[in-house]
Amino acid sequence: MTMSVAVAAVTFDRPRELAVLLNAINNQTAEVRSICLVDSGTVPAKDVAEQHARVDYIRSEANLGGAGGFSLAILKAVASGADWIWMMDDDAEPADPECLATLLREAEARGLDAVVPLVVAPGHPDKLSFFFRLDGKVTHDRAAVETVGFLPSDGHFFNGALIRSDVFFKVGLPDMRLFIRGDEVDFTIRLRKAGIRFGTVTTTAITHPHAFAETKHVFGARWHVIVPDSAFKRHYYYRNRGYLIRRHLRVKSLIADVGGYLGYFLRSGDFRGLANWFGAFSAGLRGKGFGPLKDQKF
Repeated sequence: MTMSVAVAAVTFDRPRELAVLLNAINNQTAEVRSICLVDSGTVPAKDVAEQHARVDYIRSEANLGGAGGFSLAILKAVASGADWIWMMDDDAEPADPECLATLLREAEARGLDAVVPLVVAPGHPDKLSFFFRLDGKVTHDRAAVETVGFLPSDGHFFNGALIRSDVFFKVGLPDMRLFIRGDEVDFTIRLRKAGIRFGTVTTTAITHPHAFAETKHVFGARWHVIVPDSAFKRHYYYRNRGYLIRRHLRVKSLIADVGGYLGYFLRSGDFRGLANWFGAFSAGLRGKGFGPLKDQKF
């Protein structure tokens, strides 16, 4: 039986990238039933959406963030009756027309309820945009990860992830309180807790902007911290890290974060950075600082 697929996609002020993504989706050899696109941008992208086939355009006047946007797009995609939901950010692009077909084939062969492709850096086909940890060390080396073949219970959601519709009834939607950064980590933890079979396959890929510069090694290759490149991203990342440690009782992450960020900021002499990290991180630990974007202060 042929499985139907709906895309759940989000966009925010990236009309050129969105057009590339929509073209790539519609050029897949495996058929896509519909593309459920949530647009929270300051300038509506409806004109771009209307130039492409099978796009179900949803305009959000409120900025829902990645988590809220994906939640709305997923609900619309699930409501279409599709068997599988294919997640896409507007600056992602399937690496080839066989990407979706490969994911479907791998999911069936391995008995997976969610399958994730490799995420490759644009212009750097040998580098992964987001690291994996192999033998205790982080790596962006595509070849090193490809030799593993399949990484069970591991993956970078939501870019390119293919998820059975019924999974969302078991684990819920992305948590819109997290806005950006951390929503994918929370979703991954929930998948593991629910016993959902998922993993990353290395036989296909999508491209997505990398975050090489965000990874800061503190005590050698085995201990690092993430420091995003803007105050906006740093605030949400730090706050959400604290919240996820609280929500999921992640003791190891608490030790790693406190030791890692103290080491990083003190060694670099960035006391303002340390204060900003502590303020946002501690708010997350206490479950504070959530609300609409207009009410956020950082």
